[in-house]
Parts: sequence; structure tokens; C-alpha cells
Amino acid sequence: MKKAFIIPAVAFALTTACVPAKKYKELEDRLAVATEENSSLKNNLNDCEDVNNVHSEELAVLGEQLTELKNEYDKLASANTSTQAKYENLQNSYNALEKNSSSALAENSKQNRELLKELEEKQKALGREKEELERISKSLQQKSRRIDELEAMIEEKEAKMNSLKNSLSAALTNFEGKGLTVERRDGKVYVSMENKLLFDSGSWAVGSQGQQAVKQLGYVLAENKDIDILIEGHTDNVPYGGNGALSDNWDLSTKRATAIVHILEENKGISQERLTAAGRGEHNPIATNETAEGKAKNRRIEVILTPRLDEISRLLTEQ
Repeated sequence: MKKAFIIPAVAFALTTACVPAKKYKELEDRLAVATEENSSLKNNLNDCEDVNNVHSEELAVLGEQLTELKNEYDKLASANTSTQAKYENLQNSYNALEKNSSSALAENSKQNRELLKELEEKQKALGREKEELERISKSLQQKSRRIDELEAMIEEKEAKMNSLKNSLSAALTNFEGKGLTVERRDGKVYVSMENKLLFDSGSWAVGSQGQQAVKQLGYVLAENKDIDILIEGHTDNVPYGGNGALSDNWDLSTKRATAIVHILEENKGISQERLTAAGRGEHNPIATNETAEGKAKNRRIEVILTPRLDEISRLLTEQ
């Protein structure tokens, strides 16, 4: 710091005093040297300050590390104290065990044998439980596969019945609106034909238009061989008053169902095993018998088409 004040003073003296040129040159050279030294000292001072800052930061880090180490040391010291206490307790317990009488040791040995025997029994029981669980697991897997098969079959049957319904609607489209309807219900397809399409009043002879409709129905059923066919005859509640060949509406409804069966029999693609005829008389109406329109709806033939469920039944009864 003193050199920093000397250099400006010398410079001032040189600018204000009259000195010989040689002396002036010497002073000028000394000034240059002093200036260079001053600059070097400043650089050294800056370097020292940088080093000091680095050392300060390192000192702070070391201080933190020292604090952490002290905390860790305190924890280890506490753990060591706890371990020492446990060791002393164990040593005391060991000493006490050494002093136990032979009878106590024998009792302990007996208890150990009993525990081992109990453990063996439990292991055997666990083994039996494991075998039972494996058996149940295999059974569940088999049932799961069977359920998958059933679901696949049911979906296939549903798809076939939908396809059948669509095929029948397309084949009988000329008769819809003339007393014929096709619908799906309860997993079955119902083809309902009112008597005005099929029979004259009190008759069981099928007319030409009705025969055409039944034959169209037969063409579709011949292509679907895994479908059972139930023909149901229905009447209104007006008592039968025809000729003496029939006694009542039961007879009339059965005779009409049988007439439809005979027409379907003519189709060689429909086996007789698939056909069933039934008469329901007036006992299953779909409309009121209090009006002429209701009675007309009740006088009908219903063709009930059911998918064969033999394979599904087999899976359901399979153990």
C-alpha cells in the first residue's frame, strides 16, 4: 500500500522539478519499474483474494462435513451403548441358562419334541390341503374351459337364430302384412300365420296362398337342419260348430297344426324327427276375444323354431 502512494508522488516531482536529463531518465526508469511492481502486486492481491474465497468455501463445506460426522459419531455411540446393554442382557440370560437344573432342560427338551411333532402334523395337513387345492384348481380350470365353450356355443346359436330370422323375413316378405309375422323371442324364432292366410272358417284344409307361404317357410327350414320345428294351432273362444268329424276347438287346432306338418313333410330336406304338431285350442290367446280383430289374431298357426341344444346339454351335465 505504501508503494501505491510513492509512485504518484514521484511522478508529480518529475513533472514539477527541473533535473538533469540523466537524472530524469533514471527516475523515469525507476517509475516504470515501480509501476510494473505495483501492477504485479495488484494481480497478486487479486489472486490471493480468489484463493481466500476458495479456501473460505472449502472451509464452509468442511464445517458441514464435520457437523455431519459428529452427528454420525453420536448415533454410532448411542447404538454402541444400546448394543452393549443388549450384550450384557444376553450374557446375563446365558449365565442364568447355565445355572438351570437338568430337570428344566429335560422339560424344555420334551416341549421341543412336542412342538416338532405338532409341526410335522401341521405340515402333513398342509400337504393334504395343497393336494385338495390343486384338485379344486384343476376342476375350476375345466369348468372355466367348459363355460368358455358354452358361451361360444350360445353365441353361435344366437347368431344362427338371428340369421334364420333374417332368412325367413326375406323369404316370406310377400306374405308379411297379410297375417304373417316373423319375430325373435326367448331365444327362439316365431312365425305366426293368421287363419285368414291359411284356412277357411271351420276348415283345416290349407288354401293355395297358405300352401305357398308354408312351402316358402319349408325351403328355409330345410337349409337349417339343427332347428326343431313345433307347429301350434290356436283358435278363438267361439265353440266349434262344424261337422261331426271334430268335437271342439282342441280338435280343430290340432287338425290345423297337423295339416301344416304334412305340407312341411313334403320337403325332403326336413326330417320327420324335427317336426311336432300341437293343438292349444282357445287357451293361449294373444289378443282379446271381445272384438272381431282380437279373435282374428287369436285364430292362428304358430311355427316355433328352437335351436337344438344337445351339445350344450352335454356340457352342462359333464362332470
